Amino acid sequence: MRKFCIAVLLAGALAGCAGHEPLQSTSRLTVIDGQKALPPPNRGDLTAADRPALIGPLDTIEVSVFNVPDLDREMQVDSSGRIAMPLAGTIDARGKTAEELSRSIETALRGHYVRNPAVTVNIKSSVSQVVTIDGQVVEPGLYPVTNQMTLLRVVASAKGLTEFARQEDIVILRTVGNRRMAGLYNIEDIRRGAYDDPPVFANDVIVVGDSPQRRMFRDFVSVAPLLAAPLIAILQ
Repeated sequence: MRKFCIAVLLAGALAGCAGHEPLQSTSRLTVIDGQKALPPPNRGDLTAADRPALIGPLDTIEVSVFNVPDLDREMQVDSSGRIAMPLAGTIDARGKTAEELSRSIETALRGHYVRNPAVTVNIKSSVSQVVTIDGQVVEPGLYPVTNQMTLLRVVASAKGLTEFARQEDIVILRTVGNRRMAGLYNIEDIRRGAYDDPPVFANDVIVVGDSPQRRMFRDFVSVAPLLAAPLIAILQ
């Protein structure tokens, strides 16, 4: 019976350690041999694609009104997504970009006899633009979203995968047009360049799957080190 258990674990471990086919160039990927130099990126490659930051509840913004310093202020958006300013009154900021909110404030000020108001809004800090990562990562939690946020970068922000992570079982949950959607990814294939590292957006939920086989192997080694010794020697 013990020999049978060792054989089963050995088969599973060897299957997990099986090598991959060499990476080949495709229409979406150019593979360059390590003996050749990888070309440097051009300026456009170094510029992140425009992904506008949206203002949400509890974000902190800075408002500046040209030539009206008494209206300049730093404020926090309230929990309902609104701000209140002298003369402008209460304005809904939720879901607006900084530029869109600037125009809304200008319109409100004109309604209170401020001549040709020029308003600038900057987002000082954001707590609403976050992504959630859960499951088998070292530090699950909420992480801020930037223009260049991708699946691999979120995993790196969470200090990487745990020893029990199932790399072929990564799910990104997202709401698109009030419809709940799920994307399935293999992070090992992404790391190898087999396909693109998918972009991640605010309110996405990433779940990293668990590998029962790795847990079983760890438990086997911890409770039966003498039985596991031959297996460990083979795997080294």
